[in-house]
Amino acid sequence: MYAFTFEAPSSTAAAAQLIAQGGKLLAGGQSLLPSMRLRLANPEKIVDLNSIAELAGIRREGNALVIGAMTRHADVAASAEVKAAIPALADLAAHIGDRQVRARGTLGGSVANNDPAACYPSAVLGLGATVITNRREIQADDFFVGMYTTALEEGEIITAIRFPIPKRAAYMKFKQAASRFSLVGVFVAQTDSGVRVAVTGAASSVFRHAGLEAALNQSFTPQSAASVKIDASDLNADIHASAAYRANLISVQTQRAVQQMLG
Repeated sequence: MYAFTFEAPSSTAAAAQLIAQGGKLLAGGQSLLPSMRLRLANPEKIVDLNSIAELAGIRREGNALVIGAMTRHADVAASAEVKAAIPALADLAAHIGDRQVRARGTLGGSVANNDPAACYPSAVLGLGATVITNRREIQADDFFVGMYTTALEEGEIITAIRFPIPKRAAYMKFKQAASRFSLVGVFVAQTDSGVRVAVTGAASSVFRHAGLEAALNQSFTPQSAASVKIDASDLNADIHASAAYRANLISVQTQRAVQQMLG
């Protein structure tokens, strides 16, 4: 490993100052550290967020759950508050990577990185969550811009994410066996404003599927989801699956999510 400066600020404000000086944020390290080992990233200054207590924790605020950006996947999965309010979110967190990844990986790190096959972005988008930063609040529909790209500006730090509590929700993940990332993951939520369907792993970034949402708003049944033709033209094709295979998985996983929600 090449030489770099390591900083461990105790407040978000101090971290922001260090970023302004050219620092690179370190949350759980599940993406940054492998990139550094492969020399795909070579930051001169690492700003470790793990000492900032205000960035972690789970609390209920009215009809929403607010989860700190530095909250570990394992803590979300084990939280009685999350299990009671949004069990689909706890289930999603419980099946990210392996036990070691869940012990270190963080909600904010995953969302900020916006890996095309990450699980958390589908929950943020599917639930219509709000990303809270040290500068502003960003609606989920405006946050995910493209592959590894978000609406975050230079020096902006995610501090928490506010998840509205849905009427019911489910997440169905068809994982790539080696990495345990989503080959296709579908998050379906019935919210006060209607059904939201978010898909991860199938394209260059997480996205909502308007056709499935329209069909399920008319009739919330697996058959209704099955009737929607999934266009494969903009989907990923790689050594793991063709675009057509991913299109079929979107349909099947949506049907399974709806069936689970109906009990």
